[in-house]
Amino acid sequence: MILCVETATPVCSVALTNRSGIVAKRESTEERSHATQLTVFIGELLASEKIKVSNLEAVAVSKGPGSYTGLRIGVSVAKGLAYGASVPLIGIETTRSMFFGLIKDFNYQNKADMDTLFCPMLDARRMEVYYCLYNATGGIIRDISAEVIDAESFKDIPLSTRIVFFGNGAAKCKDVINRQNSVFIDDFNASASFMHLPAYEALDKHKFEDVAYFEPFYLKDFIATVPKKKIIG
Repeated sequence: MILCVETATPVCSVALTNRSGIVAKRESTEERSHATQLTVFIGELLASEKIKVSNLEAVAVSKGPGSYTGLRIGVSVAKGLAYGASVPLIGIETTRSMFFGLIKDFNYQNKADMDTLFCPMLDARRMEVYYCLYNATGGIIRDISAEVIDAESFKDIPLSTRIVFFGNGAAKCKDVINRQNSVFIDDFNASASFMHLPAYEALDKHKFEDVAYFEPFYLKDFIATVPKKKIIG
């Protein structure tokens, strides 16, 4: 089994998977709950399946981009588990697992469907999002980037090509992207269960992270904000 950890968004999600699919999962949409719930969820899953971390094939973690704090928590826990149990550590781009999560239920009926592009979006600041463009087979059409979305975004993609936008960054772009043949999927949340296929793909290719040096893929530097209210002692 592979233990999958997803904390790149407000959703705190953990799943146990084998080659057949999802064995069990725990997740919560409560914001800022990663620090308190992540290790509890992991303990519950391992106990329910009567399995030790040392018996896992690997630990997989969503490596970003996404929430700075969420990624730090998820990656730190995953690294600790992998190091302590001497099992491989797998890092998976958040947008890639989101892509696999959407297409598992996507119904390809014709050539137009096969030509569809998929754009997982993660909320950043204001009108900025982290996103990537994939084709129907998971090939990368546009690398992961951070971009401020406006009416001109995606104008370089032919209008004959449908683009499906989804993720917690897509909602705020729905009224801004001025492009025909665009589809927006509502209420799509990232989940550790979406990491099943890419995790086993990485396992079979022995594509592992160096536990000592692995860091989240932040995409851009963390910027600390200055409190607006001054506290007078």
